[in-house]
Amino acid sequence: MLDIDQRPDGTLEAPFLFTISFTPSIAQISIKGKARISGETEETKKIIEDHKAQKPPPVQLVQAVSNAAIADAILISRSLNIPPPLPPIPQPQVAPPQPSKGDTRYTA
Repeated sequence: MLDIDQRPDGTLEAPFLFTISFTPSIAQISIKGKARISGETEETKKIIEDHKAQKPPPVQLVQAVSNAAIADAILISRSLNIPPPLPPIPQPQVAPPQPSKGDTRYTA
């Protein structure tokens, strides 16, 4: 999100630039647009105030823009005959096993 502006009709407008770079470097797709944000007056005021305080935008807003931009980038990549830009799949982190309360061990 580059900026967030209040519109006269009470909605917000947030210009964005979404760039995908491929590895190896076979292509780069940049999608530029404006997100229109509507909601309760209190919610939109909080988004504007947070933006002025240089806080990051709400996660739901970033996720919605990212999802729409990824969908467009997939269509563009298909028309250019290059692999679709899929984000890397995160490896699940395995937490160390926690002993249960009934599993008390005593050593002498």
